[in-house]
Amino acid sequence: MAEATVVEVLHLERRVRQRKEPMTILKAKLSRSLSCSVPRVKKTLTSFFPVVLWLPKYKLKEYFWGDLMSGLIIGIILVPQAIAYCLLAGVDPLYGLYTSFFANIIYFFMGTSRHVSVGIFSLMSLMVGQVVEREVYLAGFNLDDTKLAIVDGILNVTRDKNLTSGTFGMECGKECYAISIAAALAFLAGIYQVLMAVFRMGFISVYLSAPMLDGFATGASFTILTVQAKYLFGLKIPRHQGYGTVIVTWISIFSNIQNTNYCDLITSIICIFILVVGKEVQERYKDRLKIPLPTELLVVGVATLASHFGDFHGRYDSSVSGAIPTGFIPPKVPRFGLMSRVAFDAVPMAVISFAFTVSLSEMFAKKNGYTVRPNQEMIAIGFCNIIPSFFHCFTTSAALAKTMVKEATGCQTQVSSIISAFVVLLVLLFFAPYFYSLQKSVLACIIIVSLRGALRKFRDVPGKWRVSKMDAIVWMVTMSATALISVEMGLVVGVFFSMLCVIFQTQKPKVSMLGQIHNTDHYEDMEEYENLMSLPKVRIFRFQSPLYYANKDFFLKSLYKAVGVEPFLEMTRRKKAEKKAKKLAENEACRVNNTNGEVKVGLGSRELDFHTIILDCSAMPFIDSTGMHTLKVIIKDYKNLGVRVLLASCNTMVIDSLRQGSFFEKADKDMESLSFYNVHAAVQFANNRAAPIFIKDSML
Repeated sequence: MAEATVVEVLHLERRVRQRKEPMTILKAKLSRSLSCSVPRVKKTLTSFFPVVLWLPKYKLKEYFWGDLMSGLIIGIILVPQAIAYCLLAGVDPLYGLYTSFFANIIYFFMGTSRHVSVGIFSLMSLMVGQVVEREVYLAGFNLDDTKLAIVDGILNVTRDKNLTSGTFGMECGKECYAISIAAALAFLAGIYQVLMAVFRMGFISVYLSAPMLDGFATGASFTILTVQAKYLFGLKIPRHQGYGTVIVTWISIFSNIQNTNYCDLITSIICIFILVVGKEVQERYKDRLKIPLPTELLVVGVATLASHFGDFHGRYDSSVSGAIPTGFIPPKVPRFGLMSRVAFDAVPMAVISFAFTVSLSEMFAKKNGYTVRPNQEMIAIGFCNIIPSFFHCFTTSAALAKTMVKEATGCQTQVSSIISAFVVLLVLLFFAPYFYSLQKSVLACIIIVSLRGALRKFRDVPGKWRVSKMDAIVWMVTMSATALISVEMGLVVGVFFSMLCVIFQTQKPKVSMLGQIHNTDHYEDMEEYENLMSLPKVRIFRFQSPLYYANKDFFLKSLYKAVGVEPFLEMTRRKKAEKKAKKLAENEACRVNNTNGEVKVGLGSRELDFHTIILDCSAMPFIDSTGMHTLKVIIKDYKNLGVRVLLASCNTMVIDSLRQGSFFEKADKDMESLSFYNVHAAVQFANNRAAPIFIKDSML
């Protein structure tokens, strides 16, 4: 009882503190939020632009060469990837360069991670491309050079000359309309991300588990590979719209395989061979190589020269990148009229973009011994989408492969992002026209080879299965849904299936009977540990899950099975025994020795092997009203059998729920003594209050 008194005093003090705290906390928060001072304004600006904090402390001699080297290498990698991933995004190569340039500049000012590389990301490009292709198709544009111009919502046939002239007039052709869709998507995704940061909604990423994200990325890699496969064969087939892209596209490829462009096919075989060999050499000798091999840039340069001097486009009708104008197109406000069409599509892009960015930031920060601010990272990636959308860019995100290269090449701070942006700027100002003859098949090869890391995740499946079967199932379901249905549907399926798995795990959690470690006051699972002492007359039951509406039946069944007595059945058996005893007493009066009808001859009696059940609630994080009612029922039912039920190791949340639900009723003074600080206190109480219990059973 002393133990219960101490616990009661602690809970009373806690309730008094809870009544006082809300108003005090609310007043303090209002005072802080409404106050305005020079230090507060300065703090707000420095938190919004972290560059003003770390740049003045920049150690030039110590940091600059690492930042310079990593910045140059990432910039060199960015150029061919920015051009290549535009095939996925369904826009012209120029816009991929814009996206890489502006994203790196903005992240330099607003990002808190020293190593994250923000810009073109294959998965984001694929998701953008699916929306762009759908909207371009719905707008009535054709795949040939004749474009349907949209002037004030009216469709007219025209020739798209706006892109090559570098300016946008009143008319807008296919390429112009495509980037308008992509910019609207980027703007909305950025707005969503900033709103999530303002309202502290980063918890959404909790529902994107690592197995789910891995499966999603692997499934999306199948879609990316499929979408790019037509360029390997030089086939001119439209991108499939709707579900089953992978299956339908491969059917189209094999149906048109006789139209293969052999120039593109031979080029693809050579380029893939060189790129794969370069990647293998890089991985095998990464400890000896100080900088990554510029295999992609080498392939792009040689292939462009070969295509130009061999006139592959004119002689063999090979698809090429076409004219990439130099300079910058004047900024333009994203079309608000298009946003209603893509508002829903921007949601998964926003969530996936910030999830990858925040997770990569935290991962590399822990690895290199510094901290990042996840909420500021969400704001940074949000503005990396909002501001560039005015400059004809599409949705961006952090990319794992380039971030790993950045770290491996000596990156120290975000200064490397500025240097990478400068490399892209040189291409935009001077070298972009030289990529005119670059074959699209070469760009497709770069994209496909970059998927090796995601596709290699299949090798990890057996290991996942050994570690956690549930994680492996989540990975396979998400991957299959993403690859076979659609990218968006794969994300939805993955999230909901992950949540269902969590619900399933809480519906059927691990339960165990506890035994005492000799000469200690500690109790552990008797199935997991050996040489534990089983307590006489006491059963200790642990339920490793919340007790709520979805698992209350499993809780009851597990408890009944563990202790070996189900109250309802036991009461029914008692009533039958008493009824049978009375009947025997009437028919065989000679065998009745007790006038009150209790039979002692022939029926027999046995003593229960326990008089107390202790529920170890240490692994029970919360309890709802249904779970509370379940506890009341079992306490009442076992009390009718003469068995006492005690609670032990309840956390404060469970205790508060029990109090608020009137679990400790005033009418029952004994209820307050049913909760104990730990299992050992409950065991001592049970042994001190022990009482023999008899059950009359006609079956014995």
